[in-house]
Amino acid sequence: MQPFELIVRETKLVSPLIRELILEAPKAAALPAFTAGSHVKVHIPELNDHRCYSLIVTDSDYDWAQAPNQYRLGIRLEEDGQGGSQFMHQLQTGDVLHVEGPVNDFPLHDAQPNEPELVLIAGGIGITPIASMAQQLQQQGRAFSLHYSARTKDQLAFADELGALLNSQLVCYTNDQNNFDLTQLFQTLTPNQPLYVCGPQGMIDAVIALAKEKGWEREHVHFELFITAAPLEGDQPFEVELRQSGLSFTVPADKTIVQVLEEAGEDPMYDCLRGECGVCTVDVLEGTPDHRDYFLTDKEKQSGKVIQICISRSKSPKLVLDM
Repeated sequence: MQPFELIVRETKLVSPLIRELILEAPKAAALPAFTAGSHVKVHIPELNDHRCYSLIVTDSDYDWAQAPNQYRLGIRLEEDGQGGSQFMHQLQTGDVLHVEGPVNDFPLHDAQPNEPELVLIAGGIGITPIASMAQQLQQQGRAFSLHYSARTKDQLAFADELGALLNSQLVCYTNDQNNFDLTQLFQTLTPNQPLYVCGPQGMIDAVIALAKEKGWEREHVHFELFITAAPLEGDQPFEVELRQSGLSFTVPADKTIVQVLEEAGEDPMYDCLRGECGVCTVDVLEGTPDHRDYFLTDKEKQSGKVIQICISRSKSPKLVLDM
């Protein structure tokens, strides 16, 4: 995808930690159309890297088939992050961003005859792609509910406009009032209901575990993470050998295989950097992968024959990859 420029036309806080940005093309030109769940990749100059931010739609009259004239983002400030959200939060009206996309790794499935009610689950900043899904489902007249949780009421960004759009289809939860109980929610659901969840990793892990326990088929559970690979306590360096080129590299505890390969001038394929999309899948010829992705099936992980190099590591001192 070719990068293009967007200009910040408006910026405001919509919660104590979430800033909304309204972006336009120069001269207010039409922007590429997108679908619910899509994101854009924003270049962060200080990091010489990009960060992905979901596109938000809550306007009941939005025309998904037409090229929009604005993009709307919501960015949560991460004080302990690597700097991407801090850069986005200091932007002012008139600033220029370089972006790529839109890309959709978290799409809604098409409407099916007699489909069951869809269940949307959002935690914190996870509301950004889920809000667009809710708008599109509402516009299509499909049955769904949206369960949105945050620590406190003032952290429920976009809740007022979603409430006006969705009425009783929106249920909000806060830790200081009606704490969100996933187990209780699942007692009201059946395994054929499609689930769409975005939020903290703990919430997503809990939804996946509950769905598996209660008989959901994998294709009915859809999710998107907003985190990238992070070192875990006990992580150790390991060697990775690229069999096709004969090159070997050391992967330190605080870096991923993709990061090490890029720093060495290699060009590995990847996209999400969260172990969700499957673009970076590589065959394992020797060694034991330490799987940390959400893409491979349990059977594929148990086989030890493939790995997601954007996030997974090695349990053995050396991995040999078919690269």
